[in-house]
Amino acid sequence: MTNTDIDINDFAGRYLAQWNESDPEARRKLIRDLWAEDGAQILVDPPEDMREAAANLNFPIPALEVRGHHALERRVERAYDMFIGTGHRFVQRGEATALLNHVIAFTWSMVAADGSVVGGGMDVLALDENGRIRTDHQHIAVA
Repeated sequence: MTNTDIDINDFAGRYLAQWNESDPEARRKLIRDLWAEDGAQILVDPPEDMREAAANLNFPIPALEVRGHHALERRVERAYDMFIGTGHRFVQRGEATALLNHVIAFTWSMVAADGSVVGGGMDVLALDENGRIRTDHQHIAVA
């Protein structure tokens, strides 16, 4: 499988759909379809309060990681409750980009019910030989 074997914009759209999906069963199916069984999401830029707490303890800024379908389901469910359930939606911003063979990146926005952009970020996805996400390095930044 190479990047030319998949429509990377469609893939990015399906990735964002898992976060926006209201039906827990449909979310679970999206996760199992998109992610390798041992796939991992790494939040590269943890929230400021976590970075400050780590710095106060003289630890390097930690990357946060969840691995495997069950942990990913909990992660997506929690994000849904925090953001989508409160009236926001995640939307793709621009075109996805093939960085390397098996590696794609795309940017996204978190949009409020009134259409205003209230956040955003970039995901860099490394896919396995079956076209499923092996790693997702998520970078959060205000758009």
